[in-house]
Amino acid sequence: MKPRQKKSRTYYYFWGLATIAVISGQFYVGSGYRRMSESMDAISADINLLVEVLLMPSPKTMPVSPKHTGGMPIIQ
Repeated sequence: MKPRQKKSRTYYYFWGLATIAVISGQFYVGSGYRRMSESMDAISADINLLVEVLLMPSPKTMPVSPKHTGGMPIIQ
């Protein structure tokens, strides 16, 4: 039988630290992606509002001010 390979403590320390670094990096990237997604949602909402305002039909008649009735008497 072959003797088992003995691994030093530094081997386990290295891979433990590497694992922690990868997991913390995933959390960092995930939080940045979430913030980017929220800002993109806000920008999209602003663009949608702008398009709705621009596509809103304009009134066919001009509104009449209450001071000027066009010379027509108001019947009460």
